[in-house]
Amino acid sequence: MQRTLLLRNAERVVCMDDARREIRNGSIYIKGDKIEAVGTADELPQSADEIIDLRGHIVVPGLINTHHHMYQSLTRVVPSVQNGELFNWLTHLYPIWQKLTPEMIHVSTQTAMAELMLSGCTTTSDHLYVYPNGCRLDDSIAAAAEMGMRFHASRGSMSVGQKQGGLPPDSLVEKEAAILEDTQRVIERYHDSRRGAMLRIVVAPCSPFSVSRELMKESASLARRYNVSMHTHLAENDSDIRYSREKFNMTPAQYVEDLGWVGHDVWHAHCVKLDDHGIALFARTGTGVAHCPCS
Repeated sequence: MQRTLLLRNAERVVCMDDARREIRNGSIYIKGDKIEAVGTADELPQSADEIIDLRGHIVVPGLINTHHHMYQSLTRVVPSVQNGELFNWLTHLYPIWQKLTPEMIHVSTQTAMAELMLSGCTTTSDHLYVYPNGCRLDDSIAAAAEMGMRFHASRGSMSVGQKQGGLPPDSLVEKEAAILEDTQRVIERYHDSRRGAMLRIVVAPCSPFSVSRELMKESASLARRYNVSMHTHLAENDSDIRYSREKFNMTPAQYVEDLGWVGHDVWHAHCVKLDDHGIALFARTGTGVAHCPCS
């Protein structure tokens, strides 16, 4: 038998449904891990295995975090680069991130998730794209399981180092065959496609300035073969636009369109500098965006 939970007598239950209902003296009836009913206190069952009285409280849906780099929780306090432009910020921090260990990935994931949960977040993604010193996506997945947070773990990657005209140091990039092999491994081992799943895997090459065209295409093919989502950084600032025009002779939006990185199974981070063509393209194809204007 599934346990039941009754949250009752809330000052207000904010539904965020199409009708934007706000139920005064509201209650929520939960069976197992699913909400069975929402309504006024006198409309819902009066008994359950556990009852929590929420008199004086407002209940809202959990927040969803659509883009994060949890390992970067460890380097927030580097004072010389916090207000720097993106490429300068990255080049100063890459040497520090080269020293990351599996324990650091685990602890930083726990730290970030604790902060998110304390702020009302119940579901998060994380874009992990550096894997030095034996670090693996498994380290953050294990931490998320301990924290009990619903998790979209993005298997990020960088494959184009400075010798090939990319931004990251060569010591932080991976071979593309190894990236694809490990991405397939974590999908097959961890991805749960069921409704309400606590863990899903996302295919997530880091950015146009740190991976090749071939890896972007192969990653899209892999993701669609397994029916998992795709994520990357895009159109983040002026340097990003300039790199795309010089390297690919395209805007970022044209580039991802050419690669097949648009559609309902794709969401891009930032997109602060999308042009009118890019905005129309994303609207037409249902491509998602995780905005972060301060970048």
